[in-house]
Amino acid sequence: MNHHATDAHTLAAAYALGALDEDEREDFDTHLRACEACRQDAAEFEATTARLAAAVSQPPPAAAKAQVMAAVDGVRQLPPRVPAAGRAPALGGFLRRRAVSLALAAGVAAAALGGVAVWQTQNGREQEQQARQAQQQLDAISAVLAAPDARTVHGKAANGALTTVVTSEQRNQAVFTAAGLPSPGAGKTYQLWLDHDGTMLPAGLIDHDGTVTLTGDPADAGAVGLTLEPDGGSPRPTTDPLLLMALPA
Repeated sequence: MNHHATDAHTLAAAYALGALDEDEREDFDTHLRACEACRQDAAEFEATTARLAAAVSQPPPAAAKAQVMAAVDGVRQLPPRVPAAGRAPALGGFLRRRAVSLALAAGVAAAALGGVAVWQTQNGREQEQQARQAQQQLDAISAVLAAPDARTVHGKAANGALTTVVTSEQRNQAVFTAAGLPSPGAGKTYQLWLDHDGTMLPAGLIDHDGTVTLTGDPADAGAVGLTLEPDGGSPRPTTDPLLLMALPA
């Protein structure tokens, strides 16, 4: 990634994702010490990245520890080999014993992982599907944030939520981040819109703090809107916009 000094403000997302090379990161670290806006941007993007990463993590099954301990208990322990007095143990013997120890450890690990695999197959298919979907979402968002032409704009919704939109012309994509978004309430959701010359087209749903990829084509859109809609969304806005923010040029 090659950026001029005047582009430093656009690097916060790539910085948070670890997508800068060593020289760029050092330059941006220096820039951060003097730029409060970029410090806030970087902190928000890092928090969002952490939330997205947490979405694809999975806790180990409750039975994993018991399976490992059962496997350990089932391994026959061999007595220690004591070398004859006055003789140092041969290196070959040490390596063979080391190989046996490693083989036993591998067997225990295989038994434990086998148990985990069975648990995942039987009980974790839904979680695995959710994890794959979350990973795909994370990949799409990361690609926009780390794009060399990423542009950022900030706004504040009428309900007090702080918002950020990052666009990439090269990828023809945009992502929306909300912080401090109040609960939409029962039967309601927040809906995003892309304003195409006064025509508001649906661009996705968001019902809590976080980051989402906008659906639709942002190339010809002039602004992003946010409204409160019935659960599941609407084909056209049914309430006054909480936010109408011009997309970054």
